[in-house]
Amino acid sequence: MLELLTSETPNGWKTTIMLEELGVPYKLRAISLTDREQKEDWYVRLNPNGRIPTLIDHDVEIETGGFAVFESGAILIYLAEKFGRFLPADAAGRSRVIQWVMWQMSGLGPMMGQATVFNRYFEEKLPAVIDRYTRESRRLFEVMDARLAQSEYLAGDYSIADIACFPWVRGHDWACIDMAGLPHLQRWFDTVGARPAVQRGLLLPEPPSAAEMAEKTTRQGKNILA
Repeated sequence: MLELLTSETPNGWKTTIMLEELGVPYKLRAISLTDREQKEDWYVRLNPNGRIPTLIDHDVEIETGGFAVFESGAILIYLAEKFGRFLPADAAGRSRVIQWVMWQMSGLGPMMGQATVFNRYFEEKLPAVIDRYTRESRRLFEVMDARLAQSEYLAGDYSIADIACFPWVRGHDWACIDMAGLPHLQRWFDTVGARPAVQRGLLLPEPPSAAEMAEKTTRQGKNILA
């Protein structure tokens, strides 16, 4: 049995979308970022970085506790390899997908995360800092748009590369990143967003209203800075 410990963030939604796409049984445990549950000792023993999400594969018995996987990109790769889906088997195809997953983990996620922090949560408004992260996030959107002008999906067929990137692009309004003038990115965004498994994954671990999500996200963001 798979168990996912997660919360309502782009990195969390990457893993719920993946599990919904796979259609495999799993147990979901919501982790309260507001209460800093991810910093509690029991959780840090599973995920030494004290972040969400964490996947536990109870079918792999390691001292009877199962096999824990942390880092959302690593979870996507683990699940893709375990079930043989959304990651090509050939070396070139596999590398192409993983390149885009690494690109999201090292670029798109961190830059949009910082844009969100300084636009939404940081008490002092720092225009130069805000401009730096906003411009870099927009540049990364333009990289995606150029790639998607050549391919329906980021790495050819629909893959964990698209699953990794979609929740971050979805948060463009909250991060104050303009998507105007990027028709290929918009086409991809609409196509991926229409997938039933993606829609289900975005409702997990709970489906708050837009106002509730904004208030909760703001509290969580300020809590991270505390």
